[in-house]
Amino acid sequence: MSDERCPLCGRPLGTVNVDRHHLVPKTFKGKEQFPIHKICHRKIHATFSERELLRAYHTWDALKGDADIASFIEWVAKKPPDFYTRTFTSNKKKGR
Repeated sequence: MSDERCPLCGRPLGTVNVDRHHLVPKTFKGKEQFPIHKICHRKIHATFSERELLRAYHTWDALKGDADIASFIEWVAKKPPDFYTRTFTSNKKKGR
């Protein structure tokens, strides 16, 4: 198992279900990528639009400061590193 930790939830990354996240979305020329749990990555993109990520949520601290993400982190913190389940689009994002 890797010593690396997910920059969103802080759990060890494990060996499966690892994605790469661009803090500045690729659609807006973001190049830097970070290894992150697949479930954490899906939660970010289920919660925010690409434009929201560019404008307000392009740092780990900003992402963690959102109430939906903070609640998700609290929930997922108790799961093993390779845990994955389907992520649903937040009602907040659906209303846009």
